[in-house]
Amino acid sequence: MELQETAAKVLRGERITPAEALLLHQRADLATLGLLADEVRRRKHPQPVVSYIIDRNLNPTNVCVTDCGFCAFYAKPQDQEKGYVLDRETIYRKVQETVDVGGVQILMQGGHHPRLDTGWFEELFRDLKQRWPDLHLHAMSPPEIVHLSHVSRISTREVLRRLQAAGMDSMPGGGAEILVESVREKIAPRKATTEEWLRVMEEAHGLGMRTTATMMFGHVETVADRIEHLDRLRQVQDRTGGFTAFIDWTFQPGDNPLGDELLAEGWSKSSHAEYFRTTAVARIFLDNLDNLQASFVTQGAEAATLALRMGCNDFGSAMLEENVVSSAGCFELVAVAEIERRIREAGFAPRQRNQRYQIIDRRGPAPLEGELEQVGAAATGRGARWVGAKG
Repeated sequence: MELQETAAKVLRGERITPAEALLLHQRADLATLGLLADEVRRRKHPQPVVSYIIDRNLNPTNVCVTDCGFCAFYAKPQDQEKGYVLDRETIYRKVQETVDVGGVQILMQGGHHPRLDTGWFEELFRDLKQRWPDLHLHAMSPPEIVHLSHVSRISTREVLRRLQAAGMDSMPGGGAEILVESVREKIAPRKATTEEWLRVMEEAHGLGMRTTATMMFGHVETVADRIEHLDRLRQVQDRTGGFTAFIDWTFQPGDNPLGDELLAEGWSKSSHAEYFRTTAVARIFLDNLDNLQASFVTQGAEAATLALRMGCNDFGSAMLEENVVSSAGCFELVAVAEIERRIREAGFAPRQRNQRYQIIDRRGPAPLEGELEQVGAAATGRGARWVGAKG
């Protein structure tokens, strides 16, 4: 009866409590969750449209001092063989490649380098905006802002203000992992705390900057921890309205200490069913957040297609480059033609968007799949594969 009452609340468009979200996650069957989440999606997006964006995940450095146990991407400062800082010409080339195939955004995140301060990024952003004034810079996650405040010895709000003035348009929600301090102490004890992550987000929203929100789950956290994470996000959104979208994905155990430790203990990687369950509950619970993005980079194109009927209204990005989760053994990058085919298969019309989730007209014809394959292979150099129309 309690489960039926909670489902009825969702269908009536009423807000559910964290306890009711936990009940849905633990006791509702997947078909019921999918029905409820799809109804919430349809209510928010009555037109049968699923969006996507063309961008590039550009990592200016992988040198990092935080030593997160789940990360296979970073290099310690003393690791001169693996560590890098991209020179400007390499960055410019990568940006131009993105623009040449219709990309409208650079997603820029990287390691917590001990010697790259706020001024270094200000200069980089100004250079990029001078060369490509219409390109959207979706850059610097909250933990990076906290790190820059330490290196530059200024407040996080001042870091944000200076980077915004230099050309930073919006901020991704990276580094959230699970916003429960007992979990962060186990997986990322040297990274920004829960309160710091949330504070930086509110400061960005206060400056008029839109941001996204994320969650990486399926490691040491409990389902109750996931719900607490969602509740903290919903509270911020109630206060600021600054989140444009939520993206969740499962922990990737390849080539990182946390994965090795969990696998040795008999742990199993989260299934697609668990991803669908968590994503559907997020769509139902985050009633004040308009957009949910499917995570094909970690789940694969077929699961991401199914997620469009589990509450997601966005297919994510046709990334020219992705280095973080691919370092953990996940290489699912998808070309524009394949994205549009998958969206149509799910019963929706594909439309290209910008970071504010505004539908935009293409500048000329859509990039051909072969063109994306050619640029992607040259750009990544990490063995990433582009999934074509024949899979």
